[in-house]
Amino acid sequence: MSFVLAAFAWMVDPAHWGGPGGIADRLIQHLLYSVLALVVAAVIALPLGLWIGHTGRGRTVAIGLSGALRALPSLGLLTFLTVAMGVGINQVLLPSTIVLAVLAAPPMLAGAYAGVEAIDHDVIDGARAVGMSERQIVTGVEMPLAAPMILGGIRSATLQVIATATIAAYLGLGGLGRLILDGLPVRDYPRMLAGALLVTLLALVIDAVLTLLQRLLTTAGVRAAIGSG
Repeated sequence: MSFVLAAFAWMVDPAHWGGPGGIADRLIQHLLYSVLALVVAAVIALPLGLWIGHTGRGRTVAIGLSGALRALPSLGLLTFLTVAMGVGINQVLLPSTIVLAVLAAPPMLAGAYAGVEAIDHDVIDGARAVGMSERQIVTGVEMPLAAPMILGGIRSATLQVIATATIAAYLGLGGLGRLILDGLPVRDYPRMLAGALLVTLLALVIDAVLTLLQRLLTTAGVRAAIGSG
């Protein structure tokens, strides 16, 4: 308990928030790494998931690939990519972004294709019957109806990325992981525990924001359509 109290005392000390290497600086770095990886994963996984859900093709491959990507050890993959790409331990933004994007892609992919697949086929057939093109069906029918599950996949990916972005510190980057890593050699356990608590709090806050966003973007009409499906 004393370590917990000491960690909270360390965390609320204004002297630890400002300047380079302060909590605010590490927090911004952590968010930047996370957002960068999530954007990369979203650009790849969401269109692919919508295509799989719309066409019904490649679902088995997507499930197998998602399972394989989830099983990869993040720290081991980061070390491998850093060595294989020859970027050096001080330029690991690219491999760390790849690792975090690999972690984020499976839940986004699953949310997208599962959301589209869950739509009642009568709705899709009705859209085709009124003359909508396949592109209009995807953007005007399937995406709005699948939005709750798509956002659910993004939420899951975001939490995983925020929790795992601490590994970026092990090979030279910043982020909240630095608080944990830098405290270890000098046995500054309050700082290490504060780093872990800050990552947890950040994940909880982001999850609350995304939950609210998911609720706001899911209209009553969409909920009714999904329920009728």
